Amino acid sequence: MMASPILTVEHLTKTYQSGTRPLTVLDNVTFSVPNGISCAVVGPSGSGKTTLLGLCAGLDRATSGSVHMKGHALHKLNEDQLANIRNRHIGFIFQSFQLIPTLTALENVMVPVELRGMGYEEAATSARQLLGEVGLADRLDHYPTQLSGGEQQRVGIARAFITRPDILFADEPTGNLDSETGNQIEEILFELNSNQGTTLIIVTHNTELAHNCDRIIHLKGGVIASDTASALAEVPAYEPAHKE
Repeated sequence: MMASPILTVEHLTKTYQSGTRPLTVLDNVTFSVPNGISCAVVGPSGSGKTTLLGLCAGLDRATSGSVHMKGHALHKLNEDQLANIRNRHIGFIFQSFQLIPTLTALENVMVPVELRGMGYEEAATSARQLLGEVGLADRLDHYPTQLSGGEQQRVGIARAFITRPDILFADEPTGNLDSETGNQIEEILFELNSNQGTTLIIVTHNTELAHNCDRIIHLKGGVIASDTASALAEVPAYEPAHKE
């Protein structure tokens, strides 16, 4: 029996002004994602993948169309309401890590739950546990500049999962990492996804990572070219370039 959708996108369009001409990055995109699955979003650079992820996570606003997440109409919420939804229900992993340079690994992971009002000791305990799960128990007091790229990404993953989000968006989570480290990050993502029951939506150029997801949405030219179970999908090998 198919799980109920945690995310529903209907007729989503995003247009930017490029000089004197409008540039449509996403064009009438419609899909839904059942609760608890993993879904890869693939496609060539410029196809709208990162734009779609930002709209679904409430980080940007569409030109038209709607986004519903856990029954919340994100397109109708103001910025304060969106911030509350993100803090309560959404995790986000950035390709460029986005760690706060003046905070240690432990402190970076603690930030989301401290913003919720959790006390220091409880937040620190949760952060230590997650950093241990991603293999960084001995790096708690290190600053981002003292960590490798793979270690920084692990901190980012721990930070994304500390709120136990209902849905986690990951933008090229292995894009800046070597193959071995990328494989380790992939294993951590799916393990935490399985343990916490978090719905996982990943933008990636990594065909192996995409095939390990339950489902693959292939974007091309701002529209959905295909939407299939990963075992049946053919994922073109795209070389990453600039973000959409």
